[in-house]
Amino acid sequence: MTDDLEKIVTAIPGPRSLELGEALRSHESRNVTYIARDFPVFWESAEGALVIDADGNRFIDCTGAFGVATTGHANPAVAKAIADQAALLPHGMGDVHPSAIKAELLEALAALLPIGNPKTYLCTTGAEAVEWALKTAFLATGEPYALSFGGAYHGLTLATLEVGGIPKFRMPFRKLLREKTSFTLFPDPRDPKALEKSLDAIGKTLRRDSAIGAVIVEPIQGRAGVMVPPDGFLRGLSGLCKENDVVLIVDEIYTGLGRTGSMFAFEREEIVPDIVCIGKALGGGFPISAAIARGEIAQAWPLSDGEALHTSTFLGNPMGCAAALANLGEIERLGIARIAAEREPLLKDRFETIARFNPAVEHVRGRGMLWAIEFKSATIANTVVLRALQRGLLLLQSGIAGECVTFAPPPIISAGQLRRAFDIVVSIVRDMEAAV
Repeated sequence: MTDDLEKIVTAIPGPRSLELGEALRSHESRNVTYIARDFPVFWESAEGALVIDADGNRFIDCTGAFGVATTGHANPAVAKAIADQAALLPHGMGDVHPSAIKAELLEALAALLPIGNPKTYLCTTGAEAVEWALKTAFLATGEPYALSFGGAYHGLTLATLEVGGIPKFRMPFRKLLREKTSFTLFPDPRDPKALEKSLDAIGKTLRRDSAIGAVIVEPIQGRAGVMVPPDGFLRGLSGLCKENDVVLIVDEIYTGLGRTGSMFAFEREEIVPDIVCIGKALGGGFPISAAIARGEIAQAWPLSDGEALHTSTFLGNPMGCAAALANLGEIERLGIARIAAEREPLLKDRFETIARFNPAVEHVRGRGMLWAIEFKSATIANTVVLRALQRGLLLLQSGIAGECVTFAPPPIISAGQLRRAFDIVVSIVRDMEAAV
């Protein structure tokens, strides 16, 4: 099945998906799942780069389930590790009586990053990893302010909204926010002077406000529409943080673990962050994340006296640790970073060809197996996503105004499936152009 293509056997969404949509609408809180007559489909199973919905329709997945399925949906090694651990010890007492496998995962993560004497905090979601990173920076510097970027997305909890740079997420809760974050320009890949403008703005902000103790940055902004900064940005940012004694937090929750052609996107610029946040692909589908800090900075936390200052019930959950260890092994065995790097020229060529011949496309950009097509409007992007769904292709709308379509398939997607995905996208965009 893993090399198969899409197969549509009902209307999209099918009758069972529509039925489930009504049930969800009746019982789920508002403002969670968008339900309409043409969206979504309800997933039933998945394998590799294929997803089967509740009506038996088969889709080629070019979302990677928000970038999670780096080693493929239902990776056998990961599934077995979770099942074996569930039968042995599904839950421990993370900060009281930890499981042995928690120590094993911490050792593996320490070997993964170039950070000196790394200390790791395990958690469940990316937002939790970011919150721990922000707390750590505050304890280490004593400074309560942060610097972030327009378009930044680090989660939707209150602490992560504080450093989030997408207005639609912040505005409903603005009165709850501390408003102690300065926002500056993230370099726009379409602007030839973006690097100079951005670094100049960052330098001025850091020099002006000595209460800034942390800078948090995505090496490639994901939710904002795969905004890839020019070479030299992270290197320049790292230098400015060192000059101003500011903690540099790099959010690799979306970009890390091989998707962009290296194990971590920051490695391209040969910098060493103070704290790195990882998640999404870490557990291969099981919810687990981590924040990994340079030892000197992590020392700001006091030794535990039996009552941890920051913890959670599922900290270092044994099944999550087993999933992460298995998935890290699969990332290495399959050569995920190598595959992403090798496929980057192909994706670049195909996306640039789409842009060259279609006036509805404003820009294309990406790295490794993470790309976006920016259209002239959110309406066009939404139409592409909906028409792709009808054709058996899963895509994700993105961009600050919804004007982009993100293309982030599992890197293990077969050559035939990748070719078919491009054929569908090209066909949809051409049909839209002809209709204008």
